[in-house]
Amino acid sequence: MTAHHDACADCVRSSWLVGRLAGHLEQRRAERAVIRGVLALPDEALIAALGGSRSAAIRAELAAVAPAELLARWASDGARAICRCSGLYPQALDELPDPPAVLHLVGNAALLSSVVPAAASVAIVGARRASAEATETARELGRGCAAAGLTVISGMALGVDSAAHRGALDATDATIAVLACGPDRVYPPAARRLHGEIAARGLLVSELPLGITPYRWAFPARNRIIAALAGLTVVVEAAVRSGSLITAEIALELGRGVGAVPGPVSAWRSSGTNALLRDGAHVIRDARDILDDLCGAGSTSEAPRQLGFDFAGLDDRLREALLAVDRGADTPAAQAATPDQLASASETLAELELLGLVVRRDGGRYAVAPDVSRSSR
Repeated sequence: MTAHHDACADCVRSSWLVGRLAGHLEQRRAERAVIRGVLALPDEALIAALGGSRSAAIRAELAAVAPAELLARWASDGARAICRCSGLYPQALDELPDPPAVLHLVGNAALLSSVVPAAASVAIVGARRASAEATETARELGRGCAAAGLTVISGMALGVDSAAHRGALDATDATIAVLACGPDRVYPPAARRLHGEIAARGLLVSELPLGITPYRWAFPARNRIIAALAGLTVVVEAAVRSGSLITAEIALELGRGVGAVPGPVSAWRSSGTNALLRDGAHVIRDARDILDDLCGAGSTSEAPRQLGFDFAGLDDRLREALLAVDRGADTPAAQAATPDQLASASETLAELELLGLVVRRDGGRYAVAPDVSRSSR
């Protein structure tokens, strides 16, 4: 292992091999169970299973791999590698039958420590072609969970995933994106800005080395990493064939909790989430429900104390408004019990903004100021 990495030579070679055989795996993508089994194979068995007529040439390529050179190249591109032999490797992934040999990281690698214990992290996943209501719900859940001290994990796909990451970044830097390509690759292309923000403030994770383009098999495969890292997987919106249901299925196999946001019974976009609820998934309405599931009923009332801010100088009106923002009530309308209280709620939030305790985001939504939130982390 090098000073800049925590990956041994054997694991680096195994990681290189998965990247080298990614195209071969694509030919088996329709067989999800087969892919999971193949990823668990030792190097020689993996070559035998996928190499075909190219097996001998691939063995020769693998023998020529220089792990130190690979590690140096990844480091020069701003990435870090952590293998299963390292004490920094998340123990939660060892519960998988097919854990990645190496995690390739871009960003704040210290965030990986936040998933141990798993109760400190939540996966928020859902449809790519999500409804406006679902994306807004995902953003509110991400914001509320991050503000309460949880690390928000998702897959950076369009729709629900990206919204959950955005919400977490609204509140803190605590978000992890697990990718189906090398961590240096931007996919989808429309998420370029989000990719850059997570690289700068959060953490990008992939089992695939730098430079590997996204393959369709890699999306359900990366879902196992999302499910394993999270103490609870929440599906915000999903049709019956949604890939996010794979994440929920793996979470259940690992003994993790699964929650779902209810949707209209007649809406096809909610057919998968409503089926999860029918089968016993936890009902998720807001960040408070997530905290109750992860930390025990009533824990949400303690979450605002994690802000690390001395409330002694605030009157009750400002204090309650700040705590409400921290819980996810991030607009004047959300804080006003009646229409008559809307103007008063707006004034109170504006006063908190002037004090530097909250910041106003896109769409007029408020979040606890990063300096206030970070003081607890």
